[in-house]
Amino acid sequence: MAISVERHLLNLEREYWHAIQARDVEAAMRLTDESCIVTGAQGVSRLDAATFSRMLQAANYSLDEFEVKDGAEVRLLRDDVAILAYKVHETLTVEGQTVSLDAADASTWVRRDGRWRCALHSESLAGGPFGRDRRSAQSLGLAR
Repeated sequence: MAISVERHLLNLEREYWHAIQARDVEAAMRLTDESCIVTGAQGVSRLDAATFSRMLQAANYSLDEFEVKDGAEVRLLRDDVAILAYKVHETLTVEGQTVSLDAADASTWVRRDGRWRCALHSESLAGGPFGRDRRSAQSLGLAR
């Protein structure tokens, strides 16, 4: 039985996470479009293949564990363009410290030459709307 395009794309997204976790540059590059846009707390970047490869090899963190939560949304915009959105829990080691976080992620996948590739990935840290849960007591005027 053939698997649905939606299930296939979700499997590719997990494969991408595994490639990042294993620092498998070859697998990550195979899943990445010629130019990929990445957004998150760090800002916005457009990464060509060479830059993305260098970034993966020089990463100053390790992705120890991840879990793509149930309830992912997949929408085919055309037969060669799709978007995925899902919640993820990550455990990382950053500068020797363990960090756990929850986030909402989204990826745009395009099919070129018969293969799906990620053209955009975005991650938003979970928390209160407008970042109110991240403000310090001092910035709220509560500390003196």
